[in-house]
Amino acid sequence: MATLSNQVSNFVKYNRNKLQMTQEELAEKAGVGLRFIRELEQGKETLRMDKVNQVLALFGYQLVPGTERVKDPYEILMNHFNKKVQVFLNNKTVLPGIIIEPIMENNEIKAWKFISDNNAREHQKTKDPKLEQIIEHGDIENIENL
Repeated sequence: MATLSNQVSNFVKYNRNKLQMTQEELAEKAGVGLRFIRELEQGKETLRMDKVNQVLALFGYQLVPGTERVKDPYEILMNHFNKKVQVFLNNKTVLPGIIIEPIMENNEIKAWKFISDNNAREHQKTKDPKLEQIIEHGDIENIENL
């Protein structure tokens, strides 16, 4: 499972790239140094929480204490999107196939469009949405590339 620092790192990189910002621009807008942004995006584990929250505030988020552990959606987007994977669900189901699209709600990834191996060839030919499966992000325990 990704560490908290890696989840934050992936989130910041994803959102910075989505907004087509450089690290320098992000540092300037957040009021932190370029070195801090680089260390944050590299997943450094010892960073000042107030500065991390300054950066996250630009995207409308902040870190707060909690115990809930969820698979990082931005790690999935960066490392498993459009690749052959096995998705392990919380109910112990294992689904081989391809994640083809994130489903966003309020600027957050809430679910994924998924094509099972059994339907992949047909979907590639027809793009029939009936062959697509929706996987709620919260139902994902783990994902492995094949």
